[in-house]
Amino acid sequence: MKQLIAISAIGSDRTGMVHALTQAITDCGGNVVESHMSALGSEFSMVLLISGNWHSLAKVESEIKKVGESHDLAVQMRRTEPRPARTDMMPYSVDIVCLDQPGIVSGISGFFSARGIAIAELDTRTYAASHTGAPMFSVRVIINIPSRIHLGVLREEFMDFCDHLNLDAILEPVKT
Repeated sequence: MKQLIAISAIGSDRTGMVHALTQAITDCGGNVVESHMSALGSEFSMVLLISGNWHSLAKVESEIKKVGESHDLAVQMRRTEPRPARTDMMPYSVDIVCLDQPGIVSGISGFFSARGIAIAELDTRTYAASHTGAPMFSVRVIINIPSRIHLGVLREEFMDFCDHLNLDAILEPVKT
């Protein structure tokens, strides 16, 4: 029976970290099912969902600790369960671009949280605008909207929220 373990690791950004961690997982009989990896400042962060049988994951837990120590990675692991399918939710994608300003993620997450809408994924980045060099901020969010929420009302409230904060946004169904 397949089991799951979630692993997060962060350490100084250097060549070979991804290989060291994923090779240890493979050598133990684990399989990377999902992952998110990114450079954050001078650090590199990894979040992985690993599947395997009980024996393989026990070996993964032991070996990942060793890899973490030898590569100076802060590692956390937690056994988890598969996420049950949610037929009462509609996945939507939200893409936002704006001038960089404090509180954008807090405002967006607060907007959805107040309406009982779960955030499944959230990615952000900053960059310089191509012609002006102005500091820009982009956000991509995947949300799960409960079927009880009227989409037209939500869209209108969200666009008003974005207009108030001067955010350019798109709210659309996730393309499967």
